[in-house]
Amino acid sequence: MKALWKLAWIEVKLFAREPIAVIFSFAFPFFVLFIMASVFGNEIEQPEPGEEDPWRGVGPTDYYVPAYIGLVMTSIGVITLPMRITGYREQGVLRRFHAAGVPLAAVLGSQVLVSLGMMLIGTVVIAISSPIAYGTLGPQSPAETAAAFLLSALAFASIGIFLGSALPSGRSAQGAGLILFFVMMMVSGAGPPRGVLSSTMVTIGDTLPMTHVVLLLQGAWLDQGWDWSAFCVVAAFLVLPGALAWRLFRWG
Repeated sequence: MKALWKLAWIEVKLFAREPIAVIFSFAFPFFVLFIMASVFGNEIEQPEPGEEDPWRGVGPTDYYVPAYIGLVMTSIGVITLPMRITGYREQGVLRRFHAAGVPLAAVLGSQVLVSLGMMLIGTVVIAISSPIAYGTLGPQSPAETAAAFLLSALAFASIGIFLGSALPSGRSAQGAGLILFFVMMMVSGAGPPRGVLSSTMVTIGDTLPMTHVVLLLQGAWLDQGWDWSAFCVVAAFLVLPGALAWRLFRWG
C-alpha cells in the first residue's frame, strides 16, 4: 500500500509537468462544449409530432454537460493512460520497477488512482463552470451521479490499462488512442446527438464504451432514471479489459 501511494504521488507530479497532456485532457472537452453551447443554445425545443427528441427533453447544453464529463474520461482512458504505460515500457521504467520488486498491483494501481483524480478534477470544473457560463442544470440526482461517475471512471481506467498493456509502443498508443477518441466522440452522443445519427452509426456506437457511459451519466445527471442496460455494459468494460490487461501486461 505504501508503494502504491508513493508511486501515485510521483505520477501526479510528473503529469503536472506535461502541459500538453493537461491541455488535451481538460481544455479540449471545454472547447467543444463551448462550441456546442454557442451553436445550439440551451432552450428546450419541442419535437415535431411523431419525431424523437434528440435532446432527451432538456436543453441542448444540459444534454451535453454529462456527455462531456464522459469525454474527459475518454481522453484520459484511451490517450493519456495508454501513452504513459507504453512510454514507461519503452524507456525501461517498468523493467526497473520489476527489478526493484515493485508489485504489479502498485504500478497499475497508481496509474488508476491518478487517472481517477484527473477525471474528478475535470468533472468538478465542468459541474461548476457550466451553470455559471450557460445556466445549465447541476446533477439532479447526486447519489446516482456519483455512482455513475465512479463506475464510468473505473471502466475507462481499465480500458486504458488494457491498451497500455496490449499496444507495443507509445507511437501506436497515441495513434490508436486518437482514432478511438474521435470515433467515440462522433457516434456516442458527445458530438451529434444519437437521435440524429443513421442506424449504422447508432449500431457502431452501441459497441463502444463511451455511448453507454454517456447514457448512464445523462440518466443520473438529468434525473431520468438509472439506466440498467448502460450500467451492465459499462460494468463489463470495467471487468473484461482489466482481466485481459493483467494477463497481457509486459514489463519490458
